[in-house]
Amino acid sequence: MQAPPGRDALFQMVREARHCAALTGAGISVLSGIPDFRGAAGLYRSGSVDWERCFDSAYFEEDPGFFYTSAGPWIYRADAKEPSAVHRTLADWEGRGFLKGIITQNIDMLHQKAGSRRVIELHGSPNIHYCLRCPGIRLGFSPVAALVKAGALPRCPKCGAVLKPGISFFGDPLPWEARREAETEAQDADLLLILGTSLRVFPAGELPRTTLRRGGSLVIVNNQPTPFDGAALLRLEDLAEVFGG
Repeated sequence: MQAPPGRDALFQMVREARHCAALTGAGISVLSGIPDFRGAAGLYRSGSVDWERCFDSAYFEEDPGFFYTSAGPWIYRADAKEPSAVHRTLADWEGRGFLKGIITQNIDMLHQKAGSRRVIELHGSPNIHYCLRCPGIRLGFSPVAALVKAGALPRCPKCGAVLKPGISFFGDPLPWEARREAETEAQDADLLLILGTSLRVFPAGELPRTTLRRGGSLVIVNNQPTPFDGAALLRLEDLAEVFGG
């Protein structure tokens, strides 16, 4: 069976790179059955939930239950999903020393489930939940997922307030350490793989410019246009075709 056009070239570039990094978005998890936000069948197009409000930091403080009832079926059942071929390939490349790190916009933790070790979660993660009132209160993903699946809300054992996930909502600053690490990774990369993201959300959308300014190259695999298509050394469309489904 003949390899898809460009696939061999991409793999060769990864093998020859001095410092290869990946920037991933929701498109790679669509292959795992998790909908993206802005795609043709994305969450924002469904009309079933006001997703802007669901991920609004100020509204969470007003009605935290709205997040858990609206996003709960999507986020807290993600543990039942399996990593896609893209997740697995990136983990394999890291294990073989070809890939130095992953910067992800995703909050589904599928990179870690696939076995990747250096994952920079630029938009935070539901792996931790905390109380907005009481310092030091932390609860992990599994106990919160169990509560949400049972129709309950995760609450602070001290004050009873609903815990907030460690996801960067609209109005929240991005995790400072993750942002710093992502910028460093983009600076160090002589090859940045841009996979499953249209680069329309900032500051992730500016990271390719950092790589280009430092003399690095871009490879883009995404089924929607990006602002950096003209600057990419290699531009491919179909993640499933390139990575094997």
